[in-house]
Amino acid sequence: MIISRTPVRVSFCGGGTDLPAYYTESEKGGLVTSMALARHIHVTVNKRFDNSVRVSYSKTEIVDDFEMLEHELVREAMRMTGVTHSVEITTIADIPSRGTGLGSSSALTVGLLNALHTFAGRDPDAAQLADEACRIEIDLLGQPIGRQDQYASAFGGSNQIAFMPDDTVVVTPIEIDAKDLASNYFLVYTGITRKASDILAKQSASSDKKRADLDVLRQQAVEVRIALESGNHNTVGMLLDASWQIKRTLVDGISGDTLDDLYSTVMELGTSGGKLLGAGGGGFFLFQGTPEIQSKLEGAYKVIALEMDMDGSTIIFDDGSRV
Repeated sequence: MIISRTPVRVSFCGGGTDLPAYYTESEKGGLVTSMALARHIHVTVNKRFDNSVRVSYSKTEIVDDFEMLEHELVREAMRMTGVTHSVEITTIADIPSRGTGLGSSSALTVGLLNALHTFAGRDPDAAQLADEACRIEIDLLGQPIGRQDQYASAFGGSNQIAFMPDDTVVVTPIEIDAKDLASNYFLVYTGITRKASDILAKQSASSDKKRADLDVLRQQAVEVRIALESGNHNTVGMLLDASWQIKRTLVDGISGDTLDDLYSTVMELGTSGGKLLGAGGGGFFLFQGTPEIQSKLEGAYKVIALEMDMDGSTIIFDDGSRV
């Protein structure tokens, strides 16, 4: 049996500039400052007695031919790694696995690839896992998503990730005190999930009209890195707020009355700023704020301290069994 553990991610600033419609047309490319969150998706891969394939997630599929699998990410990860029969795959998530704004689908894809490659006797590095996950989600399945999630999950830690016009990606680790993060930032779950692809498709289609706004979001990714590394948390909060005020106007559906009310409630408690993570429409808010503010929200909302994963996608169990 093989078990992979892969973190989801939190993006501080620059989201939207990792969409191909922006970075391929921008002289400087896209830029995102993000970190891997210590909330994980686990994938187990085990050899099956017969030639069939069993996949267990929110439902269970047992098929004789992997091409018959309804789970697109599992099917394409099997195809890419060549592990196509006599296997059982299970996925388990620490958090709701869809529509949370934490890049869980990409984390799952990275984790699937890591576990299946290992099962096939290979040892992929983070860059390979991220690139292959992008190829599956964007190129093969045609999802209108960006490329930051795959790289954040594969590499772990905190990074500034540059998406160049020629499609190359440069991951630069940044130094942030993990304990400082946990005591100054937190996530609030909105209780709303949404399909990110619908919002991202609209954003990608309107990127030319919103290019000036996206240019500002890119610059904020530069500024938030400096603020994070210097421990200037109020500045980080203000940049999050400025990013959110731009993001919520990019396309319809990113915000709404319920989300605006929640944001106002938390801001009134004394935070310096926050933003909705991911494409928008629901999921988690990221806020800058003290543990005292966090404690005032607990009970009314699901609150998570910002804890960083340093390892990225990792094989945490390997009994040596192979294809």
